[in-house]
Amino acid sequence: MSFRNKVIYQIYPRSFQDSDGDGVGDLRGIIDRVPYIAELGPDMVWFNPFFVSPQRDNGYDVADYRAIDPTMGTMADLDELIAALAAHDIGVMFDMVFNHTSTEHEWFRRALTGEQRYRDYYIIRPPGPDGGLPNNWESKFGGPAWSPFGDTGDYYLHLFDPTQADVDWRNPAVRREMADIVNFWLDHGVTGFRFDVINLISKDADLASSPAGVDPRVMYTDGEHVDEWLRELHDASFGTVPATVTVGEMSSTSIDRCVSYSRPGNRELDMVFNFHHLKVDYPEGQKWALAPYEPMALARTLDEWATGMQDGGGWNALFLGNHDQPRALDRFGDAHTYRVESATMLATMIHLLRGTPFIYMGEEIGMTDPEYAVIDSYMDVEARNAYSLLVDAGATDDEAFAVVAARTRDNARTPMQWDDSPGAGFTTGTPWLAPTNQEHINVRDELAHGRIFRHYQELIRLRREVPDIADGSYAPWRLDHEHVYAYLRDSVFVACNLTQEPTSIELPEQFHGASPLINNYPDDSDTGQSELHLAPYQAVALVKGES
Repeated sequence: MSFRNKVIYQIYPRSFQDSDGDGVGDLRGIIDRVPYIAELGPDMVWFNPFFVSPQRDNGYDVADYRAIDPTMGTMADLDELIAALAAHDIGVMFDMVFNHTSTEHEWFRRALTGEQRYRDYYIIRPPGPDGGLPNNWESKFGGPAWSPFGDTGDYYLHLFDPTQADVDWRNPAVRREMADIVNFWLDHGVTGFRFDVINLISKDADLASSPAGVDPRVMYTDGEHVDEWLRELHDASFGTVPATVTVGEMSSTSIDRCVSYSRPGNRELDMVFNFHHLKVDYPEGQKWALAPYEPMALARTLDEWATGMQDGGGWNALFLGNHDQPRALDRFGDAHTYRVESATMLATMIHLLRGTPFIYMGEEIGMTDPEYAVIDSYMDVEARNAYSLLVDAGATDDEAFAVVAARTRDNARTPMQWDDSPGAGFTTGTPWLAPTNQEHINVRDELAHGRIFRHYQELIRLRREVPDIADGSYAPWRLDHEHVYAYLRDSVFVACNLTQEPTSIELPEQFHGASPLINNYPDDSDTGQSELHLAPYQAVALVKGES
Protein backbone atom coordinates (compact mmCIF):
# COMPACT_ATOMS: atom_id res chain seq x y z
CA MET A 1 0.00 0.00 0.00
CA SER A 2 1.30 3.44 -0.95
CA PHE A 3 1.76 6.02 1.78
CA ARG A 4 -0.93 7.97 -0.06
CA ASN A 5 -3.51 5.36 0.92
CA LYS A 6 -2.45 5.19 4.55
CA VAL A 7 -3.91 6.77 7.65
CA ILE A 8 -1.50 7.21 10.57
CA TYR A 9 -2.49 7.27 14.24
CA GLN A 10 -0.30 9.21 16.66
CA ILE A 11 0.26 7.99 20.21
CA TYR A 12 1.90 10.06 22.92
CA PRO A 13 3.18 7.12 25.00
CA ARG A 14 3.29 8.93 28.36
CA SER A 15 -0.44 9.54 28.08
CA PHE A 16 -1.96 6.53 26.31
CA GLN A 17 -2.09 3.73 28.90
CA ASP A 18 -0.27 3.05 32.15
CA SER A 19 0.14 -0.65 32.95
CA ASP A 20 1.88 -0.50 36.34
CA GLY A 21 0.13 2.25 38.29
CA ASP A 22 2.97 4.76 38.34
CA GLY A 23 0.87 7.35 36.54
CA VAL A 24 2.97 7.35 33.35
CA GLY A 25 2.01 5.56 30.15
CA ASP A 26 4.22 2.72 28.97
CA LEU A 27 4.72 0.13 26.25
CA ARG A 28 2.87 -2.65 28.05
CA GLY A 29 -0.09 -0.34 28.37
CA ILE A 30 -0.06 0.26 24.61
CA ILE A 31 0.13 -3.51 24.04
CA ASP A 32 -3.03 -3.91 26.13
CA ARG A 33 -4.79 -1.40 23.88
CA VAL A 34 -3.76 -2.87 20.52
CA PRO A 35 -7.30 -4.29 20.00
CA TYR A 36 -8.69 -0.75 20.29
CA ILE A 37 -6.15 0.60 17.80
CA ALA A 38 -6.98 -2.24 15.42
CA GLU A 39 -10.69 -1.52 15.74
CA LEU A 40 -10.10 2.08 14.70
CA GLY A 41 -8.18 0.75 11.71
CA PRO A 42 -5.10 2.90 10.96
CA ASP A 43 -2.30 1.57 8.79
CA MET A 44 0.53 2.80 10.99
CA VAL A 45 1.10 4.18 14.49
CA TRP A 46 3.51 7.04 15.10
CA PHE A 47 4.96 6.96 18.59
CA ASN A 48 6.47 10.03 20.20
CA PRO A 49 9.93 9.23 21.60
CA PHE A 50 10.28 6.65 24.37
CA PHE A 51 14.06 6.45 24.26
CA VAL A 52 16.20 6.93 27.36
CA SER A 53 15.72 10.54 28.42
CA PRO A 54 15.85 12.78 31.50
CA GLN A 55 12.39 13.96 30.35
CA ARG A 56 13.17 17.66 30.49
CA ASP A 57 11.11 17.93 27.27
CA ASN A 58 9.06 14.75 27.63
CA GLY A 59 11.35 12.53 25.58
CA TYR A 60 12.47 15.05 22.97
CA ASP A 61 15.72 15.28 24.91
CA VAL A 62 17.19 11.92 23.92
CA ALA A 63 20.05 10.48 25.97
CA ASP A 64 20.29 7.16 24.08
CA TYR A 65 18.73 6.60 20.65
CA ARG A 66 19.09 2.82 20.84
CA ALA A 67 17.58 2.11 24.25
CA ILE A 68 14.08 2.24 25.76
CA ASP A 69 13.58 4.49 28.76
CA PRO A 70 13.00 2.21 31.79
CA THR A 71 9.87 4.16 32.71
CA MET A 72 8.41 3.10 29.36
CA GLY A 73 9.46 -0.55 29.31
CA THR A 74 12.07 -2.81 27.79
CA MET A 75 13.32 -3.80 24.36
CA ALA A 76 11.37 -7.05 24.78
CA ASP A 77 8.21 -5.01 25.36
CA LEU A 78 8.90 -3.04 22.20
CA ASP A 79 9.43 -6.19 20.13
CA GLU A 80 6.15 -7.56 21.48
CA LEU A 81 4.34 -4.32 20.63
CA ILE A 82 5.70 -4.24 17.07
CA ALA A 83 4.61 -7.86 16.59
CA ALA A 84 1.16 -7.25 18.09
CA LEU A 85 0.52 -4.36 15.72
CA ALA A 86 1.95 -6.27 12.76
CA ALA A 87 -0.59 -9.03 13.43
CA HIS A 88 -3.21 -6.45 12.44
CA ASP A 89 -1.16 -5.16 9.47
CA ILE A 90 -0.32 -1.98 11.37
CA GLY A 91 3.18 -0.58 10.97
CA VAL A 92 5.26 1.34 13.50
CA MET A 93 6.67 4.85 12.99
CA PHE A 94 9.40 6.15 15.31
CA ASP A 95 10.12 9.76 16.15
CA MET A 96 13.74 10.66 15.38
CA VAL A 97 14.98 13.76 17.23
CA PHE A 98 18.10 14.45 15.18
CA ASN A 99 18.54 18.22 15.50
CA HIS A 100 19.72 17.92 19.10
CA THR A 101 20.47 15.48 21.91
CA SER A 102 20.07 15.64 25.64
CA THR A 103 23.05 17.09 27.44
CA GLU A 104 23.03 13.75 29.29
CA HIS A 105 23.78 11.89 26.06
CA GLU A 106 27.12 10.07 26.08
CA TRP A 107 28.30 12.20 23.17
CA PHE A 108 27.79 15.43 25.10
CA ARG A 109 29.25 14.05 28.34
CA ARG A 110 32.36 12.91 26.50
CA ALA A 111 32.60 16.28 24.78
CA LEU A 112 32.61 17.92 28.21
CA THR A 113 35.54 15.72 29.30
CA GLY A 114 37.55 17.18 26.44
CA GLU A 115 37.29 14.44 23.78
CA GLN A 116 37.70 16.41 20.56
CA ARG A 117 35.83 13.82 18.50
CA TYR A 118 32.64 14.41 20.48
CA ARG A 119 33.17 18.11 20.92
CA ASP A 120 32.99 18.20 17.12
CA TYR A 121 29.54 16.56 17.32
CA TYR A 122 28.09 19.79 18.73
CA ILE A 123 27.97 23.47 17.79
CA ILE A 124 30.39 25.03 20.27
CA ARG A 125 31.79 28.52 19.87
CA PRO A 126 33.90 31.01 21.83
CA PRO A 127 32.32 34.22 23.13
CA GLY A 128 31.51 36.95 20.65
CA PRO A 129 33.86 39.87 19.98
CA ASP A 130 32.26 41.80 22.84
CA GLY A 131 32.89 38.94 25.25
CA GLY A 132 29.21 37.99 25.29
CA LEU A 133 27.26 35.27 23.55
CA PRO A 134 28.42 34.05 20.10
CA ASN A 135 25.35 35.56 18.37
CA ASN A 136 21.87 36.95 19.03
CA TRP A 137 19.84 33.81 18.35
CA GLU A 138 17.00 33.03 20.71
CA SER A 139 15.74 29.70 21.98
CA LYS A 140 12.33 28.63 20.79
CA PHE A 141 11.52 28.00 24.45
CA GLY A 142 12.50 31.54 25.42
CA GLY A 143 15.80 33.17 26.33
CA PRO A 144 19.21 32.99 24.60
CA ALA A 145 20.05 29.99 22.41
CA TRP A 146 23.50 29.67 24.01
CA SER A 147 24.66 28.26 27.35
CA PRO A 148 28.14 27.87 28.85
CA PHE A 149 29.92 24.71 27.74
CA GLY A 150 31.09 23.49 31.11
CA ASP A 151 33.95 25.60 32.48
CA THR A 152 35.71 25.95 29.13
CA GLY A 153 34.65 29.55 28.59
CA ASP A 154 32.91 28.52 25.35
CA TYR A 155 29.19 28.23 24.62
CA TYR A 156 27.05 25.51 23.01
CA LEU A 157 24.00 26.12 20.83
CA HIS A 158 20.55 24.95 21.88
CA LEU A 159 17.63 26.11 19.76
CA PHE A 160 15.30 24.61 22.37
CA ASP A 161 15.85 23.93 26.08
CA PRO A 162 19.40 24.33 27.49
CA THR A 163 19.38 20.57 28.11
CA GLN A 164 18.91 19.98 24.34
CA ALA A 165 22.24 20.64 22.63
CA ASP A 166 22.17 21.08 18.85
CA VAL A 167 24.37 18.62 16.99
CA ASP A 168 26.59 19.70 14.10
CA TRP A 169 25.35 18.09 10.90
CA ARG A 170 28.26 19.67 9.04
CA ASN A 171 30.33 16.89 10.63
CA PRO A 172 30.15 13.74 8.43
CA ALA A 173 30.57 11.58 11.54
CA VAL A 174 27.31 12.97 12.93
CA ARG A 175 25.49 12.18 9.70
CA ARG A 176 26.83 8.61 9.77
CA GLU A 177 25.66 8.24 13.37
CA MET A 178 22.15 9.29 12.42
CA ALA A 179 21.99 6.82 9.51
CA ASP A 180 23.24 4.05 11.78
CA ILE A 181 20.48 4.83 14.29
CA VAL A 182 17.80 4.60 11.59
CA ASN A 183 19.25 1.31 10.36
CA PHE A 184 19.29 -0.05 13.92
CA TRP A 185 15.54 0.46 14.17
CA LEU A 186 14.87 -0.80 10.66
CA ASP A 187 16.46 -4.06 11.80
CA HIS A 188 13.95 -4.13 14.68
CA GLY A 189 10.98 -3.98 12.34
CA VAL A 190 10.26 -0.25 12.41
CA THR A 191 8.78 0.77 9.06
CA GLY A 192 8.24 4.50 9.48
CA PHE A 193 10.19 7.51 10.66
CA ARG A 194 9.09 10.99 11.63
CA PHE A 195 11.99 13.46 11.78
CA ASP A 196 11.63 16.18 14.38
CA VAL A 197 12.33 19.80 13.25
CA ILE A 198 14.52 18.32 10.53
CA ASN A 199 14.72 21.54 8.49
CA LEU A 200 16.77 23.17 11.26
CA ILE A 201 19.81 20.89 10.89
CA SER A 202 21.75 23.10 8.47
CA LYS A 203 23.28 26.17 10.12
CA ASP A 204 25.81 28.36 8.33
CA ALA A 205 29.40 27.82 9.44
CA ASP A 206 29.82 31.44 10.52
CA LEU A 207 26.65 31.43 12.70
CA ALA A 208 26.10 35.11 12.02
CA SER A 209 23.72 37.15 14.13
CA SER A 210 20.49 38.18 12.47
CA PRO A 211 20.42 41.82 11.35
CA ALA A 212 18.46 44.31 13.42
CA GLY A 213 14.74 43.77 12.98
CA VAL A 214 15.17 40.33 11.36
CA ASP A 215 13.78 37.25 13.08
CA PRO A 216 16.78 35.06 14.04
CA ARG A 217 14.87 31.99 12.81
CA VAL A 218 15.68 32.88 9.22
CA MET A 219 19.34 32.31 10.02
CA TYR A 220 18.94 28.60 10.70
CA THR A 221 15.69 27.49 9.02
CA ASP A 222 15.72 25.60 5.68
CA GLY A 223 19.49 25.96 5.43
CA GLU A 224 21.43 25.35 2.25
CA HIS A 225 22.39 21.74 3.06
CA VAL A 226 19.09 20.30 4.32
CA ASP A 227 18.17 18.72 0.96
CA GLU A 228 21.65 17.33 0.50
CA TRP A 229 21.80 15.80 3.96
CA LEU A 230 18.30 14.34 3.72
CA ARG A 231 19.24 12.66 0.44
CA GLU A 232 22.36 11.31 2.10
CA LEU A 233 20.30 9.96 5.01
CA HIS A 234 17.75 8.49 2.58
CA ASP A 235 20.38 6.67 0.56
CA ALA A 236 22.22 5.37 3.63
CA SER A 237 19.20 4.13 5.58
CA PHE A 238 15.44 4.15 5.02
CA GLY A 239 15.71 4.62 1.27
CA THR A 240 17.16 1.11 0.99
CA VAL A 241 13.87 -0.35 2.30
CA PRO A 242 11.09 0.59 -0.15
CA ALA A 243 8.22 -0.07 2.28
CA THR A 244 9.26 2.61 4.76
CA VAL A 245 7.18 5.76 5.27
CA THR A 246 8.89 9.02 6.21
CA VAL A 247 7.64 12.43 7.26
CA GLY A 248 9.55 15.54 8.24
CA GLU A 249 8.44 18.16 10.72
CA MET A 250 9.22 21.49 9.11
CA SER A 251 9.49 24.56 11.31
CA SER A 252 8.69 28.04 9.91
CA THR A 253 9.02 26.76 6.36
CA SER A 254 7.67 27.53 2.88
CA ILE A 255 5.72 25.68 0.22
CA ASP A 256 8.68 25.70 -2.17
CA ARG A 257 10.97 24.15 0.42
CA CYS A 258 8.39 21.51 1.35
CA VAL A 259 7.89 20.62 -2.29
CA SER A 260 11.61 20.00 -2.52
CA TYR A 261 11.70 17.90 0.65
CA SER A 262 8.80 15.67 -0.47
CA ARG A 263 9.00 15.49 -4.27
CA PRO A 264 9.58 11.76 -4.98
CA GLY A 265 12.39 12.26 -7.48
CA ASN A 266 14.46 14.14 -4.90
CA ARG A 267 14.95 11.01 -2.73
CA GLU A 268 14.38 12.82 0.55
CA LEU A 269 11.07 12.31 2.42
CA ASP A 270 7.60 11.03 1.55
CA MET A 271 5.72 13.92 3.13
CA VAL A 272 6.02 16.95 5.38
CA PHE A 273 4.27 18.59 8.31
CA ASN A 274 3.89 22.34 8.09
CA PHE A 275 2.25 24.54 10.72
CA HIS A 276 1.04 27.58 8.83
CA HIS A 277 -2.62 26.55 9.14
CA LEU A 278 -2.16 26.22 12.91
CA LYS A 279 -1.08 29.85 13.21
CA VAL A 280 -4.22 31.42 11.78
CA ASP A 281 -5.29 32.41 15.28
CA TYR A 282 -1.88 33.84 16.22
CA PRO A 283 -2.09 37.67 16.28
CA GLU A 284 0.80 38.95 14.15
CA GLY A 285 2.33 35.48 14.31
CA GLN A 286 2.64 35.50 18.11
CA LYS A 287 1.86 32.17 19.76
CA TRP A 288 1.59 33.51 23.30
CA ALA A 289 -1.22 35.95 22.56
CA LEU A 290 -4.92 35.61 21.85
CA ALA A 291 -7.03 36.73 18.91
CA PRO A 292 -10.43 35.76 17.49
CA TYR A 293 -10.36 32.80 15.12
CA GLU A 294 -11.55 33.55 11.60
CA PRO A 295 -12.72 30.23 10.09
CA MET A 296 -12.13 31.04 6.44
CA ALA A 297 -8.53 32.01 7.21
CA LEU A 298 -8.04 28.33 8.02
CA ALA A 299 -9.69 27.35 4.75
CA ARG A 300 -7.55 29.73 2.71
CA THR A 301 -4.33 28.47 4.30
CA LEU A 302 -5.26 24.82 3.77
CA ASP A 303 -6.08 25.65 0.16
CA GLU A 304 -2.81 27.51 -0.36
CA TRP A 305 -0.78 24.50 0.78
CA ALA A 306 -2.95 21.95 -1.00
CA THR A 307 -2.64 23.84 -4.28
CA GLY A 308 1.02 24.72 -3.91
CA MET A 309 2.14 21.23 -2.95
CA GLN A 310 0.10 19.70 -5.77
CA ASP A 311 1.52 22.12 -8.34
CA GLY A 312 5.07 21.28 -7.26
CA GLY A 313 4.57 17.54 -6.91
CA GLY A 314 5.03 17.51 -3.13
CA TRP A 315 2.93 15.72 -0.51
CA ASN A 316 1.36 17.03 2.68
CA ALA A 317 0.96 15.27 6.00
CA LEU A 318 -2.58 16.29 6.98
CA PHE A 319 -3.38 17.13 10.60
CA LEU A 320 -5.06 19.63 12.89
CA GLY A 321 -3.67 18.40 16.19
CA ASN A 322 -0.66 16.69 17.69
CA HIS A 323 1.31 16.53 20.93
CA ASP A 324 2.50 20.13 20.49
CA GLN A 325 -0.88 21.73 19.76
CA PRO A 326 -4.06 22.48 21.72
CA ARG A 327 -6.96 20.26 20.81
CA ALA A 328 -8.26 21.22 17.37
CA LEU A 329 -11.83 20.88 18.58
CA ASP A 330 -11.34 23.77 21.02
CA ARG A 331 -9.56 25.93 18.46
CA PHE A 332 -11.54 25.39 15.28
CA GLY A 333 -14.90 24.04 16.40
CA ASP A 334 -17.43 24.32 19.19
CA ALA A 335 -16.32 21.97 21.97
CA HIS A 336 -19.56 22.41 23.89
CA THR A 337 -22.79 22.91 21.92
CA TYR A 338 -21.60 21.18 18.74
CA ARG A 339 -18.80 18.93 19.99
CA VAL A 340 -19.76 15.86 17.95
CA GLU A 341 -20.56 17.84 14.82
CA SER A 342 -17.37 19.91 15.07
CA ALA A 343 -15.18 16.85 15.64
CA THR A 344 -16.59 14.94 12.68
CA MET A 345 -16.59 17.99 10.39
CA LEU A 346 -12.92 18.70 11.09
CA ALA A 347 -12.08 15.05 10.53
CA THR A 348 -13.89 15.01 7.18
CA MET A 349 -12.19 18.21 6.04
CA ILE A 350 -8.70 16.83 6.76
CA HIS A 351 -9.13 13.21 5.70
CA LEU A 352 -10.53 13.98 2.26
CA LEU A 353 -7.82 16.47 1.29
CA ARG A 354 -4.85 15.60 -0.90
CA GLY A 355 -2.22 14.21 1.47
CA THR A 356 -1.80 11.58 4.17
CA PRO A 357 -4.05 12.05 7.24
CA PHE A 358 -2.78 11.77 10.81
CA ILE A 359 -5.12 11.18 13.75
CA TYR A 360 -3.89 12.37 17.13
CA MET A 361 -5.00 10.07 19.95
CA GLY A 362 -8.27 11.22 21.47
CA GLU A 363 -9.48 13.05 18.36
CA GLU A 364 -11.47 9.94 17.46
CA ILE A 365 -13.56 10.32 20.64
CA GLY A 366 -13.76 14.12 20.60
CA MET A 367 -11.41 14.89 23.50
CA THR A 368 -11.08 18.54 24.49
CA ASP A 369 -8.57 20.72 26.34
CA PRO A 370 -8.40 20.14 30.11
CA GLU A 371 -10.19 22.50 32.46
CA TYR A 372 -7.33 23.57 34.73
CA ALA A 373 -7.50 26.59 37.03
CA VAL A 374 -3.88 27.20 38.10
CA ILE A 375 -0.53 27.31 36.30
CA ASP A 376 0.90 24.60 38.57
CA SER A 377 -1.42 22.07 36.88
CA TYR A 378 0.69 22.32 33.72
CA MET A 379 3.95 20.40 33.25
CA ASP A 380 5.00 21.85 29.87
CA VAL A 381 8.33 23.66 30.23
CA GLU A 382 7.50 25.93 27.28
CA ALA A 383 4.18 26.96 28.84
CA ARG A 384 5.68 27.64 32.26
CA ASN A 385 8.39 29.78 30.67
CA ALA A 386 5.80 31.66 28.63
CA TYR A 387 3.68 32.32 31.72
CA SER A 388 6.65 33.82 33.54
CA LEU A 389 7.61 35.95 30.55
CA LEU A 390 4.06 37.26 30.16
CA VAL A 391 3.88 38.21 33.82
CA ASP A 392 7.29 39.84 33.66
CA ALA A 393 6.08 41.85 30.65
CA GLY A 394 3.19 43.27 32.66
CA ALA A 395 0.32 40.83 32.20
CA THR A 396 -1.77 39.99 35.26
CA ASP A 397 -1.72 36.42 36.53
CA ASP A 398 -5.21 35.87 35.10
CA GLU A 399 -4.26 37.31 31.70
CA ALA A 400 -1.11 35.20 31.50
CA PHE A 401 -3.00 32.09 32.57
CA ALA A 402 -5.69 32.64 29.92
CA VAL A 403 -3.05 32.73 27.19
CA VAL A 404 -1.21 29.65 28.46
CA ALA A 405 -4.45 27.72 28.94
CA ALA A 406 -5.33 28.29 25.29
CA ARG A 407 -1.89 27.59 23.84
CA THR A 408 -0.02 25.06 25.97
CA ARG A 409 1.13 21.75 24.57
CA ASP A 410 -0.26 20.04 27.67
CA ASN A 411 -3.77 20.52 26.26
CA ALA A 412 -3.07 17.55 23.99
CA ARG A 413 -0.99 15.60 26.49
CA THR A 414 -3.62 14.81 29.10
CA PRO A 415 -4.20 11.05 29.43
CA MET A 416 -6.37 9.15 27.01
CA GLN A 417 -9.81 8.94 28.57
CA TRP A 418 -10.86 5.30 28.52
CA ASP A 419 -13.67 5.49 31.08
CA ASP A 420 -15.24 7.82 33.64
CA SER A 421 -13.14 6.74 36.64
CA PRO A 422 -10.91 9.24 38.50
CA GLY A 423 -7.87 7.99 36.58
CA ALA A 424 -9.88 7.89 33.32
CA GLY A 425 -8.98 4.21 32.92
CA PHE A 426 -5.47 5.39 32.09
CA THR A 427 -3.92 4.53 35.45
CA THR A 428 -4.75 3.06 38.84
CA GLY A 429 -2.33 5.59 40.36
CA THR A 430 -1.98 9.34 40.14
CA PRO A 431 -1.71 10.42 36.48
CA TRP A 432 1.32 12.51 35.59
CA LEU A 433 -1.07 15.04 34.03
CA ALA A 434 -4.63 15.18 35.27
CA PRO A 435 -7.69 14.47 33.11
CA THR A 436 -10.65 16.75 33.86
CA ASN A 437 -13.78 15.79 31.91
CA GLN A 438 -13.66 12.01 31.53
CA GLU A 439 -17.14 11.77 33.07
CA HIS A 440 -18.51 13.14 29.80
CA ILE A 441 -15.92 12.13 27.18
CA ASN A 442 -14.39 8.66 27.21
CA VAL A 443 -13.80 5.65 24.98
CA ARG A 444 -16.30 3.37 26.72
CA ASP A 445 -19.20 5.78 26.20
CA GLU A 446 -18.10 6.69 22.69
CA LEU A 447 -17.96 3.08 21.51
CA ALA A 448 -21.35 2.37 23.10
CA HIS A 449 -23.25 5.46 22.07
CA GLY A 450 -21.12 7.90 20.07
CA ARG A 451 -20.76 8.88 16.43
CA ILE A 452 -17.23 10.29 16.29
CA PHE A 453 -15.26 7.02 16.42
CA ARG A 454 -17.45 5.38 13.77
CA HIS A 455 -17.07 8.43 11.55
CA TYR A 456 -13.28 8.10 11.70
CA GLN A 457 -13.57 4.41 10.84
CA GLU A 458 -15.60 5.32 7.77
CA LEU A 459 -13.09 7.98 6.66
CA ILE A 460 -10.27 5.43 6.94
CA ARG A 461 -12.28 2.95 4.87
CA LEU A 462 -13.05 5.50 2.18
CA ARG A 463 -9.37 6.42 1.72
CA ARG A 464 -8.65 2.78 0.88
CA GLU A 465 -11.68 2.18 -1.30
CA VAL A 466 -12.22 5.43 -3.23
CA PRO A 467 -9.17 5.99 -5.47
CA ASP A 468 -9.73 9.71 -5.96
CA ILE A 469 -9.39 10.38 -2.21
CA ALA A 470 -5.85 9.00 -2.11
CA ASP A 471 -4.71 9.80 -5.63
CA GLY A 472 -7.06 12.35 -7.13
CA SER A 473 -6.33 15.97 -7.90
CA TYR A 474 -7.36 18.86 -5.69
CA ALA A 475 -9.25 22.01 -6.66
CA PRO A 476 -10.94 24.56 -4.39
CA TRP A 477 -14.57 25.51 -4.88
CA ARG A 478 -16.11 28.89 -4.03
CA LEU A 479 -13.24 29.86 -1.75
CA ASP A 480 -14.92 33.24 -1.22
CA HIS A 481 -17.79 31.63 0.74
CA GLU A 482 -18.18 33.11 4.23
CA HIS A 483 -18.75 29.82 6.05
CA VAL A 484 -17.89 26.81 3.87
CA TYR A 485 -14.60 25.28 2.82
CA ALA A 486 -15.37 23.23 -0.28
CA TYR A 487 -13.12 21.40 -2.72
CA LEU A 488 -13.12 18.78 -5.46
CA ARG A 489 -11.12 15.55 -5.60
CA ASP A 490 -11.98 14.58 -9.18
CA SER A 491 -15.11 12.41 -8.69
CA VAL A 492 -15.62 13.59 -5.09
CA PHE A 493 -16.96 16.93 -3.88
CA VAL A 494 -16.46 17.95 -0.25
CA ALA A 495 -18.20 20.79 1.60
CA CYS A 496 -17.53 21.65 5.25
CA ASN A 497 -19.43 24.29 7.19
CA LEU A 498 -16.78 25.76 9.50
CA THR A 499 -19.33 27.71 11.55
CA GLN A 500 -22.46 27.32 13.67
CA GLU A 501 -24.49 29.21 11.08
CA PRO A 502 -26.77 27.16 8.79
CA THR A 503 -25.82 27.91 5.22
CA SER A 504 -25.85 26.63 1.66
CA ILE A 505 -23.42 26.44 -1.22
CA GLU A 506 -23.85 26.09 -4.96
CA LEU A 507 -22.79 22.71 -6.30
CA PRO A 508 -20.47 22.31 -9.28
CA GLU A 509 -22.58 21.41 -12.28
CA GLN A 510 -21.10 17.92 -12.56
CA PHE A 511 -22.29 17.17 -9.03
CA HIS A 512 -25.90 18.15 -9.50
CA GLY A 513 -27.88 15.26 -8.06
CA ALA A 514 -24.74 13.39 -6.99
CA SER A 515 -24.95 10.73 -4.28
CA PRO A 516 -23.78 11.22 -0.68
CA LEU A 517 -20.47 9.52 0.10
CA ILE A 518 -20.23 10.51 3.76
CA ASN A 519 -22.20 12.86 5.99
CA ASN A 520 -21.43 13.76 9.60
CA TYR A 521 -25.11 14.29 10.40
CA PRO A 522 -27.12 11.10 10.99
CA ASP A 523 -30.21 12.12 9.03
CA ASP A 524 -30.50 12.37 5.28
CA SER A 525 -29.55 15.87 4.27
CA ASP A 526 -31.00 17.89 1.45
CA THR A 527 -28.28 17.55 -1.18
CA GLY A 528 -30.53 19.12 -3.77
CA GLN A 529 -29.89 19.22 -7.47
CA SER A 530 -27.84 22.40 -7.65
CA GLU A 531 -27.36 23.55 -4.06
CA LEU A 532 -26.16 21.91 -0.85
CA HIS A 533 -27.74 22.96 2.44
CA LEU A 534 -25.52 22.60 5.48
CA ALA A 535 -26.41 22.61 9.18
CA PRO A 536 -23.98 23.95 11.80
CA TYR A 537 -20.59 22.29 11.43
CA GLN A 538 -21.95 19.88 8.85
CA ALA A 539 -19.62 18.16 6.40
CA VAL A 540 -20.86 16.32 3.34
CA ALA A 541 -19.00 14.56 0.55
CA LEU A 542 -20.72 13.69 -2.72
CA VAL A 543 -19.54 11.29 -5.38
CA LYS A 544 -20.37 11.12 -9.06
CA GLY A 545 -21.60 7.89 -10.55
CA GLU A 546 -22.49 6.19 -7.25
CA SER A 547 -25.88 5.12 -6.07
